[in-house]
Amino acid sequence: MPATTRPFTLKHFRAWALGLELDTGAPWRVEPWQASFLKDVFSGFPEVWLVVPEGNGKTTTLAGLSLYHTEFRPFAAVPVAAASREQAEILYHQAEGFVIRSDRLHETVHSDIQVAKGKRKTDVPRFTCLQGYRRINHHAGGRIQIFAADDRTGDGIIPTLGIIDEPHRLRDLSLYRTWAGKIAKRGGQIVAISTRGEPGSDFEETLTRIREQAITRQTRGSFTRYATPRVVLHEWAVPEGADVDDIRAVKRANPFSGITVPMLAEKHDSPTTTRHHWLRFVCNRPTEDDDAWLGPEGRRLWEDAEDAYQLALGAPTWVGVDVGLKRDSSAVVAVQYRDDGRLHAELRSWLPTVDEPVDVTDIMAHLRDLSRRYKVGAISYDPRFFDVPAKMLYDEGLPLVEVPQSLEHMTPACGHLYELIRSGKVTHPRDHVFTIQVLSAVPRFNERGFTLSKGKSRNRIDAAVALALAVDRAAHPKKVRAPLVIL
Repeated sequence: MPATTRPFTLKHFRAWALGLELDTGAPWRVEPWQASFLKDVFSGFPEVWLVVPEGNGKTTTLAGLSLYHTEFRPFAAVPVAAASREQAEILYHQAEGFVIRSDRLHETVHSDIQVAKGKRKTDVPRFTCLQGYRRINHHAGGRIQIFAADDRTGDGIIPTLGIIDEPHRLRDLSLYRTWAGKIAKRGGQIVAISTRGEPGSDFEETLTRIREQAITRQTRGSFTRYATPRVVLHEWAVPEGADVDDIRAVKRANPFSGITVPMLAEKHDSPTTTRHHWLRFVCNRPTEDDDAWLGPEGRRLWEDAEDAYQLALGAPTWVGVDVGLKRDSSAVVAVQYRDDGRLHAELRSWLPTVDEPVDVTDIMAHLRDLSRRYKVGAISYDPRFFDVPAKMLYDEGLPLVEVPQSLEHMTPACGHLYELIRSGKVTHPRDHVFTIQVLSAVPRFNERGFTLSKGKSRNRIDAAVALALAVDRAAHPKKVRAPLVIL
């Protein structure tokens, strides 16, 4: 590596990377698409995004960038977050592999930090890998810490370079925003590398905002670079209008030289490759989870049911309540029968913040308001987090029905809701939160049918559960008063 080359330039990084040995035994030769991305990192953009299909070397790029930054930024703090412990371990082992295989990275050097600490041993490896902690220390004081993403534990970190791996798999971007709010303290940056996510997710909505606010946009075939004064996005994808079954067109969206047309053709024709996987992870297009409970046409069914109908004052109404205080949202869904026999559903939801849980008194006030405006036949609720408030409301005269979230109770309720939506017998107003939470649910099968569960995206589904509870009460109307009904 030329001694005269200035760090944090593309020329310097290329020379440094040649000293790293890949798991193939070859030196790391930075490819043009990686160089374009890294050039924007080194130019100083506070936030840099790379969205590229699977298998294109995202983990290698992250591992190399984190080691490079730690070596050349004094007292670097490089937190690297992944969606799960397993993903975090992949990241750690890729970085550790670079250190173990590359002589320069583990050679013995003199450490002024050891001297300052009064240690007798002042000659240490350039990088020290601590597998049990998923941490890699540099002899001059820098540190890489790899962990599963959790915004609740991200407050104490002041990154010089924060890295988020596969943010499309996170429930939301709370941790990203926490770190992005702290990077200015040390003149740091944050980097996100991912494939595309599910339509309507926090990740996809954020991508949309970056594109919309971009001052410059440069497109070359399957690649587009969007830039605002603060954020730059590099995106590789099969363009809209292109044939996703044209293997050569798909190859152009996969820039890594190790991905070939024959490899993609084999994957395309494999009986284990689903259409969802091909579109989302190979073509890099946002698609719904292929195991969504309403099936592959679920979004169309739900969006076709949009209707501006308004609940009629004083009409018979049934309500479902699902409360989550700190991590999940809270949802109240009210349903009424329309003249044509369809059920119309409306949602009121509350979201917790990092600092504040949902205030349950707001939910209680809303239920009181519903009872004043409509003829509420039953308020069906999950007792978790709402047991005491429900008893207080019941004492005030509201018709509360406790429904434990057991297979016995929820399986028929979910099955009935499924049939109603599939047959077009449920309508709802246009509501982004309602749509995302209903479509994010996946089936958890049992011997009687299925209940609803969170999908791989970990998006909230509280509105779907509240809707199932409300529809179930509407289908089984009962007079609810003393004593408090517990199903």
